[in-house]
Amino acid sequence: MEALRLENLSKNFGRLQVLQNVSLTLEHGGRKVLLIGPNGAGKTTLFNLISGELAPSAGKIYLFSRDVTRMPCYRRVHLGLGRTYQITNLFINLTVLDNVLMALNRHKSSPIHMFQPMAAYREFFTEAEKLLNQIGNLWEKRALPLSQLSYGEIRQMELILGLAIAPQILLLDEPTAGLTSSEAEVLAGLIRKLPNNITVLMIEHDMKVAFDLADSMVVLHQGEILASGSPMEIKANSKVKEIYLGGT
Repeated sequence: MEALRLENLSKNFGRLQVLQNVSLTLEHGGRKVLLIGPNGAGKTTLFNLISGELAPSAGKIYLFSRDVTRMPCYRRVHLGLGRTYQITNLFINLTVLDNVLMALNRHKSSPIHMFQPMAAYREFFTEAEKLLNQIGNLWEKRALPLSQLSYGEIRQMELILGLAIAPQILLLDEPTAGLTSSEAEVLAGLIRKLPNNITVLMIEHDMKVAFDLADSMVVLHQGEILASGSPMEIKANSKVKEIYLGGT
């Protein structure tokens, strides 16, 4: 089944053309597609278009065969689209548990009401416990404010919050940015173990992580798709070597 389809997607900021005629189809179910390319290639702009934070200048976006080109962000979330960001954007002074409960609360059809006793929402706590044990074993630190976590753990929290909305498609924008090689390896391992019903589209600059995780890869260059294919095909592509991989 088709999860995401982009048709001739373009984005201009005034006279600056950031993306031009980008077409891409992702199938649903456990696929990890890595989006790579030099800085300024248009990767994050593409994510902003898919998530609905920007409107395209031309082209169409489909989620599960439904045209969402002009659909607002929150409606795309309810269709099964989740996202993390390159720059950390969490409630740093709230506890680990509170951050997860807030993410779950925004997604549920029967959200928490401030005048109801918290005992009435046991299912929220059960789901939060499951998520925090699933990713990084952070349940033991549930009472700590995020400010007391390591940077690697905060990156894990971003992944947890992305999963809290039960996405079928998850956009990961440089999740290993700023991590040490060992921290990046841990986070990559967690991404590798994500449920098979989640299709992942991930921006990554760490080529070791990218090639280790990818089922397939897409290379953006100057706002256009330069190449796509398996990791082996991308490694062997002479244009990709010349422009991005430095001949390696």
